[in-house]
Amino acid sequence: MRRNWLWLILTGLFILEGTIFQWIIPGVWQSKVYVAPHVVLVIVLYIGLYVNRHVALIYGLVFGLLQDVLYYSPMLGPISFAMGLAGYLAGLTHRRLYSNIAVSMMVIAFGNLFFDFIIYGLYRLFQVKHLSLQWSFFHQMLPSMLINLLFALLVYVPVRKLFESLQSSRPTLDN
Repeated sequence: MRRNWLWLILTGLFILEGTIFQWIIPGVWQSKVYVAPHVVLVIVLYIGLYVNRHVALIYGLVFGLLQDVLYYSPMLGPISFAMGLAGYLAGLTHRRLYSNIAVSMMVIAFGNLFFDFIIYGLYRLFQVKHLSLQWSFFHQMLPSMLINLLFALLVYVPVRKLFESLQSSRPTLDN
């Protein structure tokens, strides 16, 4: 039952990401830099950190494919691939690093940059976008990472409590 809440939360954030969050960012910022809030990606990275890498992979693939189809991509699959892989790689740090807020923010920052680099690389490979890496990094990737880190910091405590309650409610097999 608790996993249904996770699907519901991610679906709500997915809808908000494509509609309201685009209006929250001031238009003045969008004239100099392009800021893309990836709030679903942040939650997928949290799932990788605090639940399991395989669960993060599934959520990343599903919600990435929804973003590919509904919102962003001129190609089918790059956002799904990038979000699933970023969640999986974040999950590799699960229980390997001491999990505190600094480590979580660092993993989320690198996960966001990794996600954006994969998207950039795939678009560049298939000649969808013709922007230089330097311009994309300083005008798209870095500002987006900072906004996503701000969101990750705001939701850190509630998300961590949610995932800890999911872990504690999971049945254990003691033989």
